[in-house]
Amino acid sequence: MRRLALLVAVAALIAASCGDDADDDPQPTAEPAPAAEEAPAPSDDPEEVEEAPAPAEEAAPAEEAAPAEDATEAEAAVEEPAADAEPAEEMPAEESSDPMAVDLSGACPNPLVLQTDWFPSPEHGYAYRLIGDVGELDTENGVYRGPLLETGIDLEIRAGGPYLGFAPTTATMQLDQGIHFGYVNTDEQIAAWDIVPTVAVAAPFDTNPQILMWSPEAYSFSSFEDIGQSDAAVVYFAGGVFIDYMVDAGILRADQVDPSYDGSPARFVAEGGAVVQQGFATSEPWLYENALEEWGKPVDFLLIHDSGFEIYAQPLVVRAAVLEELRPCLELVVPIFQQAVIDHYADPGPTDAVILQIVEDLASFWVLYPGQMEYSSATALALGNVGNGPDDIVGNMDDARMERVTQLLKDVLQGVPQDIEASDIYTNEFIDPSIGF
Repeated sequence: MRRLALLVAVAALIAASCGDDADDDPQPTAEPAPAAEEAPAPSDDPEEVEEAPAPAEEAAPAEEAAPAEDATEAEAAVEEPAADAEPAEEMPAEESSDPMAVDLSGACPNPLVLQTDWFPSPEHGYAYRLIGDVGELDTENGVYRGPLLETGIDLEIRAGGPYLGFAPTTATMQLDQGIHFGYVNTDEQIAAWDIVPTVAVAAPFDTNPQILMWSPEAYSFSSFEDIGQSDAAVVYFAGGVFIDYMVDAGILRADQVDPSYDGSPARFVAEGGAVVQQGFATSEPWLYENALEEWGKPVDFLLIHDSGFEIYAQPLVVRAAVLEELRPCLELVVPIFQQAVIDHYADPGPTDAVILQIVEDLASFWVLYPGQMEYSSATALALGNVGNGPDDIVGNMDDARMERVTQLLKDVLQGVPQDIEASDIYTNEFIDPSIGF
């Protein structure tokens, strides 16, 4: 069944997101510079307004000088304000509009737990930014925990992949009720609906950075239809729903798709790039050209999003069963995540250094490079993977798009409940519409 294949392969799909260092002898990771200390946030207290004293009323000129003995009384009369004069009104203190300047201690669990889908990666930067370099790392379990800004609670970010036994995030959220947020793609949400229903509450990525790539020396494709009309083999991780969609839609041919991809660049290199392979726009193009010595050349690609497979990648989801319980927290913390996306992509350097250090300290097969981190952020912005949707808001999900995607997935995935509605799997009610690029 396609749905079962998807759930089994989700972790493998994620593994492609930053290259194939597990299979090659990677170049040693450069020692990252320590994260720059962020300047303290400016005070949100409004400036004190100094009250001007009420002006004294002008006394009418006396025709004759007052006797000396009445001088004191005359002075008092001049200085005494009119009986009906009202004191100047104090300026009311303005409430802060900074979504970061909130106290979460009475509204959110402590720690607030975010389960990611892979090792710390460039795409996770906005979340790690909320802790910065003051967190503590549990290297055995891949957990980074520290104060969530100055909100009064801690944020705990858990790595996925091997730390979950390569299980999908949804399966982990079902077993561990202590997880409050998870990274779960829209297709996984629907595939796992009858196992653990989830609701997306924010989408830091507006479009999916997943790609099909090839060597420009072998092919000059300008559309997915061009690929379908060629003799190129399309290799992908088994269970990739986007391939099922493209075959069902007549974009690709069933006889050209090959689910044997295992994350290794060996076949791509051996065939001189004369094969179409899945990857991520924010990772593989840089890795193949700069870190893969046996290739060392550019690749071309098309974004899978542009084929009509418009899922949201790594939205923040909560279990549907606890949404109401978490509502007071979501109202305050979702705008914090939105603002963190803006802040991270405006200045990714400090958080990139934190992630590089965490990956180095984990001392696993996972390797990141400083150049890769810089490329990832710049490319995500340039391609519109990160940015506002059709409006001026970051993090919200487009209603019409979600309707299309939900119907598409119900048609492609076998065995999923056909009564799922788009409104079941996402909500924009916690999004702050004033936050955007």
